[in-house]
Amino acid sequence: QVQLVESGGGLVQAGGSLRLSCAASGRTFSNYTMGWFRQAPGKEREFVASISTSGRFTYYADSVKGRFTISRDNAKNTVYLQMNSLKPEDTAVYYCAATELGLTTTRVISYDYWGQGTQVTVSS
Repeated sequence: QVQLVESGGGLVQAGGSLRLSCAASGRTFSNYTMGWFRQAPGKEREFVASISTSGRFTYYADSVKGRFTISRDNAKNTVYLQMNSLKPEDTAVYYCAATELGLTTTRVISYDYWGQGTQVTVSS
């Protein structure tokens, strides 16, 4: 089992920045590809970004490429999502998730462990 707890969400104006954190406990964190997903009201949960076990490789949805940066610190069992140039359409609950599959795993069903989510609201 892997337990995941997100933090760092909040209310920000368009063009602003937020940094989300996800702290992991349980099984060996560095064994897992980590991902960030988001879910807006009335919409399906969607992939945002993922990072390889070592942190060397990253993968992004086109909608956030160039604005968001995923990173991880395996010594601290934590994965981060730095979000810059935020837009109102980025408003959603953001979830971190863990999978034993590879970097380009984007399907929700392919991730085994999930956090409870943190709300991000971007005002126009």
